[in-house]
Amino acid sequence: MKTIDQAVILAGGYGKRLQPFTDTNPKPMYPAGGKPFLEHLIRQVASFGIEEAVLLLGYLPEKIMEYFGDGTKFGVRLTYSVTPVEYETGLRLRHAKELLSDTFLLLYCDNYCPVDFPKLVQFFRDSGALCAVTAYKNEDHYTKSNLKADADGLVEIYDKKRTSSGLQGVDIGYALVKRCVLDSLPAYNHNFEAAVYPTLAREKKLYAFRTEHRYYSVGSWERIALTEQFFSGQKYIFLDRDGTLNVRPPRACYVERPQDFVWLAGAKEAVKQLNDAGYRVLVVSNQPGIARGRMTEEMLLAVHQKMHRDLAEIGACIEKVYYCPHNWGEGCACRKPKPGMFYQAQKEYSLNLTQCVMIGDDERDMQAGKAAGCRCIQVSEDYPLSEAVKQLLQTADAPDGG
Repeated sequence: MKTIDQAVILAGGYGKRLQPFTDTNPKPMYPAGGKPFLEHLIRQVASFGIEEAVLLLGYLPEKIMEYFGDGTKFGVRLTYSVTPVEYETGLRLRHAKELLSDTFLLLYCDNYCPVDFPKLVQFFRDSGALCAVTAYKNEDHYTKSNLKADADGLVEIYDKKRTSSGLQGVDIGYALVKRCVLDSLPAYNHNFEAAVYPTLAREKKLYAFRTEHRYYSVGSWERIALTEQFFSGQKYIFLDRDGTLNVRPPRACYVERPQDFVWLAGAKEAVKQLNDAGYRVLVVSNQPGIARGRMTEEMLLAVHQKMHRDLAEIGACIEKVYYCPHNWGEGCACRKPKPGMFYQAQKEYSLNLTQCVMIGDDERDMQAGKAAGCRCIQVSEDYPLSEAVKQLLQTADAPDGG
């Protein structure tokens, strides 16, 4: 089946909520991580293997066109469609229709999320949708939801005004769209999502590809600090605890007291090496002994205080420990192999999980890390943390590494 080879980026509005920056600049040119926000999007499109991006411009288009040119140095071929700034998204798409592929990826110029693009494409094809939007689950009420979908992702309600009851999830763009949905666009000025998505929902042709990874935006000043943190380049690494940092206790036993916490050879030094290389270290650990009544959270805290003291003695540190206190059958979202603890950290530190590393000794560690989008490294008695960190840092320092 033909791959998706074209992205379309809506980038024409005034961006009034970002004034005074947008008094003299288009919103997607706001700098984040040392480059315009739009550059992050275009480079992401290139990383998806997409060959062409069509930019739908309106406000100060020359500033975008002068910076990006034909797109060669960003890894894609850029095409521009310039319309009056007053045009809303529907009229911009209608004007550009002849430039568009049969199926294209539609992006908002002010949202970024590390979407698993191959999974999105597979979801779109399996669903038989005319359009599949990417929807942030919004369980943390990061913003106001604008859709409701069933367990399979079929959108039951799409409400641009966000006033309907029962909404859960918000459309963040990254939508795969069949061009035929543009056939019915009216000639008057209108918003594409408001005009098309409710109709597709009624026809059972609109699906939502859900993501737990928070999205980042330059849509308003309220989100800028988080967005800048996300693009800061700070490196993070996740470590399992038992069997990775310390000697794993026997089956059905737990590290209940500080004196039971015994470091594996070279593990403390490996943490320091990570710190010295600029990594902030986070621990993710299943601790069912709490649910089973073998230990309390206070006892676990005492164990971790001992761990932190030992590290401090050699000038090393672990940023934070995330732990799941639940038992096997409780159905929580945090117990590995589920990725819940990774998403807790993602939101707290504004991480890009696709750029994080997970190191652990158990297959459940690998499953959880992969589900979160991390690069995963499994350690063992024959391949301990010290060796894994040594090779990781050597790879990162190599000319083609990192």
